[in-house]
Amino acid sequence: MKADLIVGIQWGDEGKGKMVDMLAQNYDMVCRSQGGHNAGHTIWVEGVRYALHLIPSGVLNPKAINIIGNGVVVSPESIIKEMEQFENLEGRLFISDKAHLNLPYHAQIDQAKEKLKGDKAIGTTGKGIGPAYAEKIARSGFRVGELLNSTKLAKSIIEFFEQNRAIFDVLDIETPSKDELTKLLDSYKQKLEPYIANTTNMVWKALDEGKKVLLEGAQGTLLDIDHGTYPYVTSSSTVSAGACTGLGLSPKDIGVVTGIVKAYTTRVGNGPFPSEDFTEQGQKIADIGKEVGVTTGRGRRCGWFDAIAVKHASRLNGCDQLSLMKLDVLDGFPKIKICVAYDYNKERIDYMPSDLENVKPIYEEMDGWDSVVGVREFDKLPENAKKYIERIEELTGVKVGIISTSPERDDTIIRG
Repeated sequence: MKADLIVGIQWGDEGKGKMVDMLAQNYDMVCRSQGGHNAGHTIWVEGVRYALHLIPSGVLNPKAINIIGNGVVVSPESIIKEMEQFENLEGRLFISDKAHLNLPYHAQIDQAKEKLKGDKAIGTTGKGIGPAYAEKIARSGFRVGELLNSTKLAKSIIEFFEQNRAIFDVLDIETPSKDELTKLLDSYKQKLEPYIANTTNMVWKALDEGKKVLLEGAQGTLLDIDHGTYPYVTSSSTVSAGACTGLGLSPKDIGVVTGIVKAYTTRVGNGPFPSEDFTEQGQKIADIGKEVGVTTGRGRRCGWFDAIAVKHASRLNGCDQLSLMKLDVLDGFPKIKICVAYDYNKERIDYMPSDLENVKPIYEEMDGWDSVVGVREFDKLPENAKKYIERIEELTGVKVGIISTSPERDDTIIRG
């Protein structure tokens, strides 16, 4: 059996949560492969809103096993708080013993470094994700499995502080008390121990037994540490290949890859954004789409659908189909724009260059439509909405197989 994969194709916040939640009803296992509690998935079910940060979106399927893989950086405080929303998670949620810990001092480092950068700050969430991943790569981080011996872990963390005293002094971060640290880590251990496991073997076993497995990531392709708009990116691999390393799978284990895109484009934080709309149209999209970050509460920058970026990201991920989210947000717009090419140093190009700072969008305008809200069959969509979807397919070279027409789980078109 192969594992199907959901991946964000823009700058994150594409609506992966709804798709994973909807699709997870048909899967035995849902696995999160990267990122941390800086990410947020919003899911609406029967009018009830759920905001998830670390726990996989499959948690709302009582029959699904939920896996937090080794590629995730786990904040014990965040996940313990998140777990309190649900009952009877034991036996349904597992955290890789190889996942790295994101501890309170990581957030302190994150915020202090952003402050030092001033107007050159990346615009991180300040949740400690970057510092946690940096320590992982520097081979000086701490893993979830080490919580099982909290006394030893506390000693190791104090030693780490002592070895990096000069850095912590510059950042004005105090060394924690060993007793208080041990007590804190022990409280994490008491609550998380039943959920810590060798998740790689669990996923392998599920696939070997023919179970249906769904993989989900956080953020989006254009925030990938290698392929995103560096340095305005996240600190992990957000592309489909990252799901393999983040869970212990081989490329041969991957089945259908579904790329999630909004019917328009958004991004949070700083960095280039070719199709950003600075007019009242962009603000209208933000207002109708309620474009506010789930985790941070920050407003998202909004603009038109960038077909060049989506084509690029779809190729990176090997997308078999696209899932077009929030089509209803564009209801009532007389004209809708699509970025079909870039003006790059006065030359028209149809590819995404590494340098987006000197890129200007070239738009194509299409007629809008009245409303798609609640439509569940493609043939019942307004004609102009169909033309818009078909044009996206032409420009990106990928079929739009799924279309979301409202935040509700069931307001979704599945095309055969």
